[in-house]
Amino acid sequence: MDFLLNITPWPVLSALLWIVLAVTALYFARSSAHKAIRAATDTLYQSLRFASKAVLRSATRLSKRNREVLLAAGREAKERIVEREFDRISESVRKDLASFSSLHRALSESINRIEEDHQQAVDVPPDPPGWVKAVEAVAKLDSRDGRVRVGNILSDIHKSLIKAHQDAVTMYREASAKRHTLLHKMRPEWRKIQQTLGQVGKNVDTLLSRSVTIDRHMQEYEDIVTGQDRAASVLSSSSLVYFFVSMLVLLVAIGGATINFSLIARPMAEMVGGTSLIGGFRTAHIAALVIIMVEISMGLFLMESLRITRLFPVIGALPDKMRVRMIWITFTILFLLASVEAGLAYMREVLLQDELATSALLRGDDSGTLTGQYLWIT
Repeated sequence: MDFLLNITPWPVLSALLWIVLAVTALYFARSSAHKAIRAATDTLYQSLRFASKAVLRSATRLSKRNREVLLAAGREAKERIVEREFDRISESVRKDLASFSSLHRALSESINRIEEDHQQAVDVPPDPPGWVKAVEAVAKLDSRDGRVRVGNILSDIHKSLIKAHQDAVTMYREASAKRHTLLHKMRPEWRKIQQTLGQVGKNVDTLLSRSVTIDRHMQEYEDIVTGQDRAASVLSSSSLVYFFVSMLVLLVAIGGATINFSLIARPMAEMVGGTSLIGGFRTAHIAALVIIMVEISMGLFLMESLRITRLFPVIGALPDKMRVRMIWITFTILFLLASVEAGLAYMREVLLQDELATSALLRGDDSGTLTGQYLWIT
């Protein structure tokens, strides 16, 4: 720098000369500089344009891929729902068909009994009395010759009429009582038929309601298969809700695992040794994490066996008998691990009480030594 300012005896003049020379050189090199700047900016423009097109293509492919994934997930979910509805309908129809023979037999027996009672309850008209012919014979007699005999005959007819009337009234009352008894016996049969038909109607209404549900799910399934925008928007909103719900559940699970780790880490240190290390980590912490990870794995296997989640398709494709066995095995392992952790948590409370008692003894406080004998699981 001093050399540049020493070309003249006056440094200020030297600086002015260098400025004039630099301005002159830049003036004559302006066209080349402009070309270089344009070339650099064109190169930057082309690079950014290529990058923007690549980003747009990636965004388009990602959006298309996201749409395909959403539609595939929605199609799979709808297939499971429709399959479950068909299974329910098939089970209901199977039960109804299994009881159809007994139902048909019961209805036939009830209808036959009602028909028999109805036939027996028919009002049969009484036979015409025999005194009608006697009156006709009396009417044909000569009035003068048979006057005496007509009086006797009419008296006998009168007595016969009174007796026949009493007998007819008695028979009518007995027949009416019998008909009323038969009609009264029909009431339970009618009630039974009404209940049976009501149950049949209820089953039919259930099938109709489920068929309406299946129609709705099938319409949604068709919209998903054809790739309708409405179906994609519904699935997108549903996936967003599932994302936040899953995040909340994951945070709760992480919090529970953290609390669980803090409860069993110290008792594990007493069991496996608090000073031993594996790869720079304490053995007690690794053992506690192993127990927690095994519990998480068993929980995942249990959820897969119950077909609540679909992370492992092999488990969901197992036969029902094998799947039920796996449910009981994983539940038993989870119960045993939970019992072990409960014992470790209780041991932690015992250790804390022992430490408090030891601290009290070191301070000379004898009352702290009696707290351990009244320890209960909290």
